[in-house]
Amino acid sequence: MNEDATGFGSVPTTTLADLLGREQVMDIGIRPLWSGGPRVAGPAFTVRCPPGDNLMLHAAIHRAGPGSVVVVESGDLDYALAGGNVCAVAQRRGVAAFVLDGVIRDVGEVAEARFPVYARGVIPIPGTKKAVTPLGGEVRCGGVLVRAGDVVVADEEGVVVVPGGRAAELLPEARRRLAKEEAQSLDDWEQAHRRRIDAILAEGGFEG
Repeated sequence: MNEDATGFGSVPTTTLADLLGREQVMDIGIRPLWSGGPRVAGPAFTVRCPPGDNLMLHAAIHRAGPGSVVVVESGDLDYALAGGNVCAVAQRRGVAAFVLDGVIRDVGEVAEARFPVYARGVIPIPGTKKAVTPLGGEVRCGGVLVRAGDVVVADEEGVVVVPGGRAAELLPEARRRLAKEEAQSLDDWEQAHRRRIDAILAEGGFEG
């Protein structure tokens, strides 16, 4: 895995969202299924599963490289894409996380193993394993178009997708922005914030 992907592990999704805008941030339904997990960052390994079928995710865990984030387009909330054993094998093979536009089961086992899963929820019934689709194509997850090799960053705030072609330029920019934020005291932030808000209010004709 290249340095651009691993380097994003030190950058909060809030900073990346400020830089990239709404279209690269997955919707609020894609959320961590257990609390207190680490921030994860890695290249996307993309999977498409038709509604009710999870075959290609089960195939992907044996093909995704160490450090990758498996991103699945499904949109199905009626059948689980994966369970405890699938997550355990993925974790053992070095997969950094699952980001799924769908649901899983055995969430207690997954939480106990501390394998990061971002998904829409949990349901106990598994999907079928019949539909063969290509791996590595463009997918849409949480409303965001994801291509293989894009950098996926996920933490308690949400999931952001950094386009692979922009990762090298965005990483140093994100680090500079983060360093500036960390160096600013709350007093300095409050003063600058007050000036900015008051200027906007004055421009809008607010008095008070």
